Amino acid sequence: MKLYDGGRAPNPRRLRIFLAEKGIEVPLVPIDMGAMEHKSARITALNPLQRLPILELDDGTILTESVAISRYFEEMHPEPPLFGVGALGKAMVEMWNRRVELYLMAAITAAFRHTHPAMIEWEVPQVPAWGEANRPKALQYMKIMDDQLGRNEFIAGSRFSIADITLLVATDFLKPAKLQIPEELEHLRRWHVAVSGRPSAKA
Repeated sequence: MKLYDGGRAPNPRRLRIFLAEKGIEVPLVPIDMGAMEHKSARITALNPLQRLPILELDDGTILTESVAISRYFEEMHPEPPLFGVGALGKAMVEMWNRRVELYLMAAITAAFRHTHPAMIEWEVPQVPAWGEANRPKALQYMKIMDDQLGRNEFIAGSRFSIADITLLVATDFLKPAKLQIPEELEHLRRWHVAVSGRPSAKA
């Protein structure tokens, strides 16, 4: 088994944090995304979408998409549970993970990829107006996260979950997108300090 890893990119990091929380070690194959190695023939043969991470199992089976790979490891190593406990707990984690990923993380990513000069070869066509349009959306979604965290220790309730991992990766990606958590969102800021202090956050 080996994991093709993309370094500081959000989705590879999301999976590394998940594995660290589980205490799972998988041999890494570093891929230099800055040098566009993820678009090489070798990576394209493994994943035609040219995205990382990629997990190659011992029998040659290929898994892509960070959440799909995380679900595989959740089934193989159920403790600690990071996809929720019980019907309601699992549904809440799924709901909040999707909210973070499809709304907040997507807005931050669009702001970065469509406005940063270094992304001009990655995002074709790069549409700066679309990037700018997503900045207020990111702030709007952060307010929703702040409200939820005003009532809960973690984003999906009382347990740390993959939804918190996704939110951590998203909020840490604010800086390269030239955004930040507003001072008045004290619950989100409290949560960010606490979750950033977990050993897995350094993965």
